[in-house]
Amino acid sequence: MSGHSKWSTIKHKKAKLDNKRAKVFTKIGKEIMVAVKLGGPDPDGNSRLKLILQKARVNNMPNDNIKKLIQKAAGDSNTTNYEELVYEGYGVGGAAVIVDVMTDNRNRTAGEIRHIFDKCGGNMGETGCVSWMFDNLGLVSFEANKVDEDEITLAAIEFGAKDVTVEDEYINIYTEVKDFDLVRTELENNGYEPEVAELTKLPKDNIEINDLEQAKLLIKMMDLLEDNDDVQNTYSNFDFSEEIEGSL
Repeated sequence: MSGHSKWSTIKHKKAKLDNKRAKVFTKIGKEIMVAVKLGGPDPDGNSRLKLILQKARVNNMPNDNIKKLIQKAAGDSNTTNYEELVYEGYGVGGAAVIVDVMTDNRNRTAGEIRHIFDKCGGNMGETGCVSWMFDNLGLVSFEANKVDEDEITLAAIEFGAKDVTVEDEYINIYTEVKDFDLVRTELENNGYEPEVAELTKLPKDNIEINDLEQAKLLIKMMDLLEDNDDVQNTYSNFDFSEEIEGSL
């Protein structure tokens, strides 16, 4: 199995240093609202909500905020409807890019996303133009210095994981989408507390970027996309050397 793209690794590192808590909470808040509307306010009967609440805890979102969002989403007075959309395209150097969004105004969001692609030398494409380059998988990730690699690898495989990789400072456990909730739950029940637990898109093959200016443009584009309030997640398949990464 291919490993994370460079963007996945960079995002992981930035998340540890991210001071934009308000923006993170806004994104999680949208996910909570949509999950409650689709499956109800009880996380025990709503696996999507249960997963998002875990994400909220990992990001230190206050419990009062979470309770208010759930109550608001479940209330009859809530008329906010978020639409889930996926935009696809290419960055410089031919890097494939996927952008997951939640928006209450698709025309506004589409214009903003297209502008970011254009501004950074990329181009937004049709639905499906790059999604075939990625596998949909579950990801449960742990800081390598907090768990025993051999023990957690054996446990993950026993519970049905597809693959386990060690990348930078993290042990990443990948599952089929259908097995994700079971593997995550079993690991938690055995005392393993993940840093990340989410459904993700993993590139089947990475594209090597050997030009520093192209690498800078790609990182700029991905950062701008991540900073957009309607963007929930971004994926790409670019890779580059440690030398280039150190020059960014």
